[in-house]
Amino acid sequence: MKGTLLRTHRAAILALTLTLSAGAAYAAGGHGGHAMPAASAPIGKPGDPAKVTRSIDVDMSDAMRFTPARIEVKAGETVRLNVRNSGRIRHELVLGSDADLKAHYDMMMKDPGMRHEEANAVSLEGGKSGQIVWRFDKAGTVSFGCLEPGHYSAGMKGAVSVL
Repeated sequence: MKGTLLRTHRAAILALTLTLSAGAAYAAGGHGGHAMPAASAPIGKPGDPAKVTRSIDVDMSDAMRFTPARIEVKAGETVRLNVRNSGRIRHELVLGSDADLKAHYDMMMKDPGMRHEEANAVSLEGGKSGQIVWRFDKAGTVSFGCLEPGHYSAGMKGAVSVL
């Protein structure tokens, strides 16, 4: 069964990587991670670190909150999200549409051992820090949330307003 799941994940990773190359979906997961479903709405794409226009610090806490929970960026802007888990338990920040995050959260509830290793996500143990470099292409709203079981439904979510 493990081999079958690994082959399934590799196939999903390949399909999503090709979709990302077209600029329409999420990046795919690697070893120990899993593929995100294809995005139902454009959320941008991985950014070039050399083109970052600013950095935004985001804290994740065991109170099941992001600080800040609301972020504003300009359409076309490439930002570095400096994400810190100030809590003791694992948290993650995953960018996506509300529908995609909810669907993926439901998958995570069924298989809580999965970890995200995509360009639009950072998964961190307590006390650790990481980064996401992302280019927000179009005006609208890009949501983010922690998809660890119980966290998203407890309100661990936020939004990026792309102006």
